Amino acid sequence: QLQLVESGGGLVQPGGSLRLSCAASGSTLDYYAIGWFRQAPGKEREEISCVSRRGDNTNYADSVKGRFTISRDNAKNAVYLQMNNLKPDDTAVYYCAVPPAGWDCGYQFDYWGQGTQVTVSL
Repeated sequence: QLQLVESGGGLVQPGGSLRLSCAASGSTLDYYAIGWFRQAPGKEREEISCVSRRGDNTNYADSVKGRFTISRDNAKNAVYLQMNNLKPDDTAVYYCAVPPAGWDCGYQFDYWGQGTQVTVSL
């Protein structure tokens, strides 16, 4: 079965950068759209980005637009989230997730990783 593992989180100062990785096993990500989500303490889960199955379309939440970039590398069976100009409000657990095979961004996400903590603080 498809498994997703996030990595790359950590503690960073405001204005800094991190690159999150989402590595897949059990299946190839070629068949899936991939989304990034985050959940901060006291807040609901937020979808922040998604890349389409074909990699030709991406979308971003207004809160991260212009600062975060999603990309995929099918050769490595991975997806990345480059996060620049990080702010304290970006502090959250970040998850990657995918919808059912054959369905694109905008549909229900069925497979989730365990998350990686990102903390932005002085």
